[in-house]
This record gives sequence, C-alpha cells and structure tokens, in this order.
Amino acid sequence: MGQISWVRDELLLACALVMENGWHELRQNDPRVLELSDLLRSLPLHGNAAVDSRFRSRNSVSRKTTDIATAHPDHAGGATKGGRPTQRIVADFVEDPEGMLAAANALRASIASGELHDAPVQPDEVDEDGESSAREGRLLVRLALHRERDRGLRNRKIQQVRKLGQPIRCEACTFDFGVTYGPIGADYIEVHHVTPLHVVGLSETRLEDLALLCANCHRMCHRSHAGEAWRTPEDLRETMRTAARHAASPAS
Repeated sequence: MGQISWVRDELLLACALVMENGWHELRQNDPRVLELSDLLRSLPLHGNAAVDSRFRSRNSVSRKTTDIATAHPDHAGGATKGGRPTQRIVADFVEDPEGMLAAANALRASIASGELHDAPVQPDEVDEDGESSAREGRLLVRLALHRERDRGLRNRKIQQVRKLGQPIRCEACTFDFGVTYGPIGADYIEVHHVTPLHVVGLSETRLEDLALLCANCHRMCHRSHAGEAWRTPEDLRETMRTAARHAASPAS
C-alpha cells in the first residue's frame, strides 16, 4: 500500500501519548503503542486503509513517537524528518499543553462512545484545500457540526429563545431572516456551539451551549484560519468590527 500521511487527529493522539511519557519516544513493544495503533486503525478517516496490517502498525506508531519526541524544543540532539505537521502539533502542545491534551481526551471519548462513528462526513469539516488546520482536528469538528445540524436540537433552541421574548436572529451580525424575507424566512436560522466540545465535554448538548447564527456567520465561526476553527459570536463580532475599522480608515 502507498504511504498515507499522518493527519492532525492522529498526530493529536500520538503527541498526547508522548507528552504523557515525559516527551520520550515509545518503543514498538510498549503496550501503549499497541493500543494507539489499534485506535488509529479504527478512526473514520482513511477509508479501507486499516484492512492492511501495515497501516499504522506498531512500528510506524513507534517511529512517529520518535519524530514527535525529537521535535520538542528541549530535545538534545538532531530531529528526525517528521515533517511540518508533526512540528506544528508539538509546538501547539508546548504552547497549550492542557488544551491540547483535553482535545486528545475528548477525541478518545468520542471514539469510545461510538458517537463519532455514527456522524457522517461534513463538507465543511475541512478547508478549501481539503485539510483541517483546526487545533482539535477534523473529527471533533465533524461531531460538532453533526450535532448542530440536528433538527430537533435546533427547534428546541428556537423555542427557548422565543419563550425568553428574544428575536430569532443571528447573534453575530443581527440579521433577521423573517424581517428581510417575510414569512418564508420566519425561524430560518442555524445553531452553533458557543464552546468547543473538548472544553465542555461530550455529554448531551445543552441549549445554553448553543447560539443562533445565520448561515454566513456560522461558516465563519467554523472556518479554519490561523489554526483556529471555532469562534464564538462575540469573537466574530470583534472580527467584523476590526474589519470595519480597517475599511473606514484612510489608505496609508
């Protein structure tokens, strides 16, 4: 079989293991390497690749832990050629070890629960180049988008907002489909997780965890940019205010 590059989600799990091992590589006979090999082969990422026994074998997983360990800034000696994605995941763990470990644990939990395997591929879980630059990887983004598109959850959120006497409009740009389009636009809105799943946990989504967004703002909240693919309505409002200020300022 041809070589399949490691994707962000796989590197997330491998790097978490290396960090927990004191940033030391793990040998192929280590039980943790065997467990990770089996876990990677179960991920819904590479189609039928896992039927080949060479795919993410213990040997390949062990080699990747070496790439990760030698990419750490405190490593004494030369680094192996792990590639830029490996270097980026290590840099992210060094910058935010708690947050990245939480993402890895959330990914493991979503696999163990079976919910991730029931979530279909979402077209916007990756960017225009077919890659996910999200710090938490594409699978947690897939699961969040799948939950957000649950019609029953969306309807319950709309009912909650209506009971509170609030308008059914975008919480980022305030666009109101009903006002603009009349009856055809009434209650036309999407819902968005205010906080990433790896922060709030993988328990059942609460209505308080959701915000109402128009389709455009929802896409912008999930759009991969500069390593982030999860924004709150307030984050997006600040981005819009900054863009407006730059547009209004005279050209230098």
